[in-house]
Amino acid sequence: MTNLHTSEAVTGTGDRSRPRAVLPALCATQITSWGIVYYAFPVLNARITTDTGWSTTTTTAAFSAALLVSALAGIPVGRILDERGPRAVMTTGSLLGVAAVLAIAYAPNLAVFTGAWLLAGMAMAATLYQPAFAALTRWWGEDRVRVLTIVTLAGGLASTVFAPLTATLAEHLSWRTTYAVLAAILAAITVPAHALALRAPWPPAPQHSAQQTAVGTPVARSRPFLFLAAALALNGFAMYAVVFALVSLLLDRGAGPTTAAWALGLGGAGQTLGRMLYARLARHSSTTTRTVVLVAAGAATTTALALVPGPIPLLVVLAIAAGMVRGNLTLLQATAVTDRWGATHYGRLSGLLIAPATIAAALAPWAATSLATALGGYPPLFLALAVASAAAAVLASQTSTKR
Repeated sequence: MTNLHTSEAVTGTGDRSRPRAVLPALCATQITSWGIVYYAFPVLNARITTDTGWSTTTTTAAFSAALLVSALAGIPVGRILDERGPRAVMTTGSLLGVAAVLAIAYAPNLAVFTGAWLLAGMAMAATLYQPAFAALTRWWGEDRVRVLTIVTLAGGLASTVFAPLTATLAEHLSWRTTYAVLAAILAAITVPAHALALRAPWPPAPQHSAQQTAVGTPVARSRPFLFLAAALALNGFAMYAVVFALVSLLLDRGAGPTTAAWALGLGGAGQTLGRMLYARLARHSSTTTRTVVLVAAGAATTTALALVPGPIPLLVVLAIAAGMVRGNLTLLQATAVTDRWGATHYGRLSGLLIAPATIAAALAPWAATSLATALGGYPPLFLALAVASAAAAVLASQTSTKR
C-alpha cells in the first residue's frame, strides 16, 4: 500500500479535482495564441517588409528574438506555475499578448517593432504549450497523456485556422489593420478563457518526487537531465531547420511552389496523426527507449529526404512521415520530466529542460539558410541535419534515471 501511495505522489496522481472547463478552454486558447502570436507572422512578413522597407532579415530577427525571450522567460514562469497555478500566469500572458500584437500593428519604426516582439516573447512563455502542459499535468496526473494529446491536436490546428484567416484579412486590409483585428480576436478568446476557466483550486504538489538522484545530485544538474536537455536541443535544431528548409529542398528536386507548400502543410497533418499514436507508443515502451526511437526516426526521415531524388509524390510521403515524428516529439517533451522525475516541480524542470531546445529552434531558420549556402545546397544540409539528429539519439540513450 505504501508503494502505491508513493507512486501516486511521484506522478501527480490520486484524488484531485479535474475541472471540466479547463480542457476545452486550453484547446481554444492554444489554437488562438499559436495562430495569432506565432503563425500570423510568416503570413504577413512579406507585406510588412514591402510596406515598411525593413529587410526580411531584420524582421525575422525580431521574431527569432521573441522565441529567445520565450525560452529564457519560461524558467521563472515555470517556478510560478508550480507554486500558484496557471490562472494568473496565463491570463497575464494573454493580456501581454494582446498588447504586443497591437504594438506590432502600430510600430512606427523598427526599434518599436523589435521591442513589441520581445514583449510577445514574454507572452509566449506564459500562454503557449509549456504553461498549458504544466496545468494539465498537475490536474490530470496519470491521465495526462490523453489530455496532453488532445491539447496538442488542437494546437496543431492553429496554422490550419489562422494562416488562411490571416491571409484573407490581409487581402482586404493592410498588415497593420490585420494585426489589430487579430489582437481583438486574441483578447476576446484567450483573456476570458484563462481568467474564468482556470479558477479551480490548484492541487498541492505531489510529495516525495525524485528531485534528487540516487547520489544526491539535484535533478537539474544530474547527468540524465543534462544529456536529455542536450539531446532535445540538438534534435530540435535539426527538426526546425528541416521544417524551414523543406520547401527549398522540394523546389530543388523539381516540385512547383504550390506542391512544395502543400507538402509542408501535409507535414503538419502528419504531426496530428503522429500525436494520435503517441499514447500507444507510451504504453509499449520505456521512457528512454521511445526517446531514442523517436529521435532516431527523425534522423531516418531527414536522411531519406536528403538522398531520395524523387518522384515528388514519394517526397511528399516522406514529408508526412517526418511530420508524424515531429508530432510525437512534442508529446515526448511534454511528458519527459514527469516520466523521469515526477510532477512536484514540473514547471521549473520543464522550463529548464525546454529552454535550450527553444533557443535552438529560434536559431534554426537563420542557420539553415547559412549552412545550405556553405555546404553547397539543401541535400547536403539535410544530411548534416540527419547527423545532428543521430548524435541526439546517442545522447538520448544516456538519459535513463535508473542506476
